[in-house]
Amino acid sequence: MTKAVTAAYPVVEHKVEDLDGFELFYREAGPADAPVVLLLHGFPTSSHMFRNLIPFLADRFHVIAPDLPGFGQSAAPDHTEFSYTFDNAAELVQKLLTRLGITRYAVNVFDYGAPTAWRLALATPDAITALIVQNGNAYDEGIDNDFWKPIKRYWADQTRDNRDALRHLLTLGTTRFQYTDGMAHPERISPDNWIVDQALLDRPGNDEIQLDYFLDYGTNPGLYPAVQEWLRTERPPTLVVWGGNDVIFPAAGAHPYRRDLTDVEFHLFDSGHFLLEDKASEVFPLIHDFLARKLG
Repeated sequence: MTKAVTAAYPVVEHKVEDLDGFELFYREAGPADAPVVLLLHGFPTSSHMFRNLIPFLADRFHVIAPDLPGFGQSAAPDHTEFSYTFDNAAELVQKLLTRLGITRYAVNVFDYGAPTAWRLALATPDAITALIVQNGNAYDEGIDNDFWKPIKRYWADQTRDNRDALRHLLTLGTTRFQYTDGMAHPERISPDNWIVDQALLDRPGNDEIQLDYFLDYGTNPGLYPAVQEWLRTERPPTLVVWGGNDVIFPAAGAHPYRRDLTDVEFHLFDSGHFLLEDKASEVFPLIHDFLARKLG
């Protein structure tokens, strides 16, 4: 009888780190001495969005995927007790990396993960070894569409009415829309995604946390020129994998990366916002191959 050969499946660990009194949750997998890959999620989800990508990369990379403050399993104090800004989100992620002894890492940016990563990059320009951009914006062109008009109105005029006008973005219908709109294969999208995300959004007080983040997103366009200069100066090897049907971060925000980068691999997919749910069979190997070539 021939003995069956089974491949080892990477173990993913779920951890919480106390960072000066703030508990930050993160998922970790892969060899401790391997090149580090940091996965940064967006709204309205958490590191849960990387639950399938993490073990796919963990055969040869040390993967870290935190939940940003107010998201997932990380602490979510009342918005009157903690300032929900991208500056503070980036500071906590940096504290986690420092606590783990990580000084160099590749980073996957998506949605809110992009402005978080840009702050890390601007603070320590040579820390990022490679960049994976998945519907993560760094250009004015990427937020020049109808979706952003009411949010920009709130940035310009912070009235209660303008704040309340954004509450529909926190409903189950909108959460489901983000997962299903523009997808080439909607049957591949597990309903668990929007059910899990919505349960966390519906926690008492979390609506105000998310509205604070919507407001603070207005600080990001002012950083874009510095981020673009960082791209041109540091020239991180970059893989762009973008859902071209995304109405939140449309393809107009993807193309400018080719303007500022010389070492860039560009892939635009017939897919929506949560590309990894729709095109995993295509995108996961692209990411793994890119990291293997660029990180060694």
